[in-house]
Amino acid sequence: MIAAAPTLANLFLSVAALAGLWALHGLIAAQGAWMPLNRRFLIGLRVTMLLFAGRALIVMTGVAGFRVIELVAAALIPLAVLILTEGLLRRHAPRLVKVLIAGAACVFVLWAFWPTLAEPIRWRGLLAYQLGTLAACGTMVLGRDRASLSAAENRAVGRLGLSLVLLVPLVGADFWAEALALPVQPSPLAVLFLCWLAVGLTRGEARHGASLWGFAFVIGMAAVVTTLLSVIWSMPWQGALLSGAVVAAAMLTTAIFAEAQAVRAEADGLSLLRQLAAGGDDPDAFLRGVQGHPMVEGAVRIGMEDLPDLDAAVLRDMFARRPVLRRADLQAADEVADYAAFLFDRFEASHVMLVAEEPLQLLALAMPSVAASSRLELELAAVQRMALLMTREAA
Repeated sequence: MIAAAPTLANLFLSVAALAGLWALHGLIAAQGAWMPLNRRFLIGLRVTMLLFAGRALIVMTGVAGFRVIELVAAALIPLAVLILTEGLLRRHAPRLVKVLIAGAACVFVLWAFWPTLAEPIRWRGLLAYQLGTLAACGTMVLGRDRASLSAAENRAVGRLGLSLVLLVPLVGADFWAEALALPVQPSPLAVLFLCWLAVGLTRGEARHGASLWGFAFVIGMAAVVTTLLSVIWSMPWQGALLSGAVVAAAMLTTAIFAEAQAVRAEADGLSLLRQLAAGGDDPDAFLRGVQGHPMVEGAVRIGMEDLPDLDAAVLRDMFARRPVLRRADLQAADEVADYAAFLFDRFEASHVMLVAEEPLQLLALAMPSVAASSRLELELAAVQRMALLMTREAA
C-alpha cells in the first residue's frame, strides 16, 4: 500500500458523500424547497455538504485554511440535526437541550478559527457535543408519540433513528481514527446510508424493507470483493479496510443516483392521473386534453359517422359490457370479435374506450406499454370513467 493511499481514500469517500448529498438535495429541492420540513432538511444537507467539501479541498489543495470550513460545518451539523428532528416530530426539544446545543454550536463555530487552541480539549469537546446531540435526538425519536404522527411521518422518523444507529459510532470513529490506526474516516459511509434511506422515503412503505435489504446487499458485496482483493494481493488489515470502504462508497453512491433517478422519473412520469387532477366540467376540453397527453398522443375520437358499416346497437352492447377494450384481450370466440378486430385494425389501436353514450363516441389510442402495467391500466380505466360521467352530465 502506497503512503498516499489513506489520503486518496479519504478524498474519494468525501467526494462520494458529497455526490450522494447532492443527489438527495436535488430531489428534495425539486419537491418543494420552501416547504417547512424540506427547508429544514435542506439546511442539514447543505451544512453536511460543506463539511465534506472542506475535507476534499484540504486534500486537493493542501491549503490548511479550508479546515476552518470543515470545523464550522462540524459545529453546525448537530444543530441542523436537532432542527430536523423537531420538524419531523412536530414538537420542540426541551428548552435546556436547545440552549445547550445552540450555545455549544456558537462556541465551536468561533473555536474553528483557532483550531490549534487548547488541543486536544477542542476535538474532545466537539466529539462530546456531536455525540451528545445525536443521543438527545435519538431519545426524542424513541420517545415520540407515534399516535400523533401519520404513517409516513413515523416512517421518516424511523429512518432518521436508524441512520443515527450507524452515524453515532462512525462519527466517533472519525475522531479516534488516528488513535485506532484506522486508514480512513468512516463517517461518509453513514452519510451515504442516510442518503439512501432518505431517497427511499418518497417511494412508499413497500420500499422501506427494500432499502434495508439493498444496503445489506451492497455491504455484503463490498465485503466479498474486499476479501477477494485482500487474499489476491495479500493486503494487511488496514489495506483491506481501506479497500472495503472505497468499494462500499462507490456502490452506495451508484445506488443512490440510480434510486434518485427512478424517483425523479416517477415524479416526471407521463401519468394520466395528472389529466384527471386537472378537473373541469367540459367533456370536450377534457377529451382534447387526453388526446394531447404525451402518453396517448395521437388518440382518435370516433363517432358513428366514422363507422357507417357497423351496427350502433351491437357497439353499444359491446362497450356496455366492456367499456375499455384491449387488443391483448381480443378472443376469436367472442361474438363481437369481428367488430373489435375491425376497430383495432382500422385505427391501429391497442385500446378503444367508450367516452360518450348518446351520441355514441369512442376513443382509440395506441399504447402497447399499458398492457404490461397494471397501474397504467387502472389510470386508463379512470380516464374512461371520468369522460363518460362528464358526457352524461353534459347531455
